[in-house]
Amino acid sequence: MGEHLTTPTKGHSKQSTSLVSAPVAGIASLILPGLGQALTRQVQRGLILLGSMVSIVGIFAWRISLLAPRETGFFAKLGKAISWRPLFVVPMFIGILALWLWSAWDAYQRAQPGRRGGIGVFALVILLFFVLGWQVSEIDLYKFVTELSDAQGPLSRVLWPWEAAVTRDVETVSASADILSPCDDQPPPPPPEEVPGEPYMVADPTCGDLATQDENLKEVLGTKLTLIGRRFTPNTTTEIWWIDPLRNEFRMRKEGEYITLQTDAEGAFQIEVTMPYRLIPPSSEGRIFHRIEARQTSDVGGLKPSSVLLRNIEQMVVTIVLGMMATLFGIIFAIPVSFLAAKNLMSGSSFTMVLYYITRTILNIIRSIEPMIWAILAVTIVGLGPFAGVLALFVHSIAALGKLYSEAIEGIDPGPIEAIQATGATRLQTIMYAVVPQMIPPFVSFSIYRWDINVRMSTVIGLVGGGGIGFLLIQYIRLLDYRSAGIAVWFIAITVAILDYVSAEIRERFV
Repeated sequence: MGEHLTTPTKGHSKQSTSLVSAPVAGIASLILPGLGQALTRQVQRGLILLGSMVSIVGIFAWRISLLAPRETGFFAKLGKAISWRPLFVVPMFIGILALWLWSAWDAYQRAQPGRRGGIGVFALVILLFFVLGWQVSEIDLYKFVTELSDAQGPLSRVLWPWEAAVTRDVETVSASADILSPCDDQPPPPPPEEVPGEPYMVADPTCGDLATQDENLKEVLGTKLTLIGRRFTPNTTTEIWWIDPLRNEFRMRKEGEYITLQTDAEGAFQIEVTMPYRLIPPSSEGRIFHRIEARQTSDVGGLKPSSVLLRNIEQMVVTIVLGMMATLFGIIFAIPVSFLAAKNLMSGSSFTMVLYYITRTILNIIRSIEPMIWAILAVTIVGLGPFAGVLALFVHSIAALGKLYSEAIEGIDPGPIEAIQATGATRLQTIMYAVVPQMIPPFVSFSIYRWDINVRMSTVIGLVGGGGIGFLLIQYIRLLDYRSAGIAVWFIAITVAILDYVSAEIRERFV
């Protein structure tokens, strides 16, 4: 095998000598992508290409197996996958083949004297990873565009939820009549007595049969009732409700729609309804009476904050305090830990260096676990609520602030330290008079920044039971109460913006 020495070109340093000739390097990368680059002394480039090829082929094979789970054999799976997703499988297969050949050509080029491989092969790597990522994450722009209109209602309520932020007192006007079911040999219940000036409603008949299901599970309609009402509020929407003997009540429906009617100018109405389907417990004894009721509800008085608004304010305060308490405890514990994690302070002996490496390792492990995971663990210990959120953010804050503080300590000016040590000061005196004064500005800046992060994170850990407004937000979303969820989202956005402004002002004054 011949060796080639590259000649320096303008604007480039002299290249390393290739271990093999250009054809051998190309063949080597055909056998194993990246091997030829390694033989041309471009080990890092070869490892990147090899790792990229292995990752791309592995992910592609995984997706193929998911597309054809019941097929056996590679070619059977590949054929089935092509029939299912030809626009994904065929271009990816061609792209992998092109990357394999391009890797060999790149090795051939880099082994030649005076030639430098380009970045085109890495552009192809990025493109293939992008295609795989698109497929793995199941991105569907057509679905997004076609179903966006279905989300306009919920989104509009989230973006403008303020109708749910205020309310008025509700006044209810109602009248009811008793219905016996089923009819028996005894006289049916008489019509209700009229009270002068009060709303009145009578049902005809006053007994009947509830709706049932036959042997084919088809509905058998119940008895028709004629409802006659008078002395209600004129020209007002009226709802019809049914109350069973167990005091369960629900609005009645007709052809799938809630029954509503409009009273006339004299406050009277007449409507026909059908007795609904209800299951009566077998333990019920005696005559079973149901009640049918006509209700009119109207808002009275001025606007006032709704219970949703007040609850969101309450939980937003909890969220802010949660982040503040976690930050405060985190600062208290992170300051001493940061001195143990500062290499320039712990390099005095082998014992302190061991302590330094142990501290840094523990901080890295704690920081690598997201606060949401810590919140889940805290919930298993102390249960749902803000205390779990405080514990989660507190633990993560110690690790994050400990790292930031220690790096700030490692970057201090050594001059004051040497001057203090020259006077014969102890290690503690050196820290108090040479290190601490230099640490106050970065400590304040990092602490305020961490408080800002903790308040943001406290809205997220509430989703897993860590308390605060995040816990309230996930409840509203699960109940499909988008207006209430929108109020929570607005409060989060406004609070974070205010805290960002306040933290910037504090940093400007003290840092």
